[in-house]
Amino acid sequence: MTNDKKQTILIVEDEPALLKAYVERFGEEGFSVLKAVNGQEGFDAALKGKPDIILLDILMPVMDGLTMMQKLRENKLWDKTVPIIFLTNLSANEERIMRIITENKPAYYFSKSAFTLQAIVEKIKKELAKKV
Repeated sequence: MTNDKKQTILIVEDEPALLKAYVERFGEEGFSVLKAVNGQEGFDAALKGKPDIILLDILMPVMDGLTMMQKLRENKLWDKTVPIIFLTNLSANEERIMRIITENKPAYYFSKSAFTLQAIVEKIKKELAKKV
């Protein structure tokens, strides 16, 4: 990171092994890492922790990722320019998913099976570099 302040990433993922891998990797990359295991925890953590970027699963218990994003974007206390990266096993061809993501920019979509952890790290660094 080029500045002294660590950038904060919120990772919202209900699969324990994936969450652990993401937390470890982003910690190694110099990020301050917040984590949550469902959309409601993620929503609360986002409002409290004010992350610079969110890595968000779509299918989760309590509140799904799309609902979490929409609630954040509607919240007057939330910075609507914070990028959200969806990481999911759902097909990007599903019309509802693409419509919601398109309407809530900056938001992006990655298929868990199509991208490596390194590619995700690079995408997140690229998005954060745009905000500087």
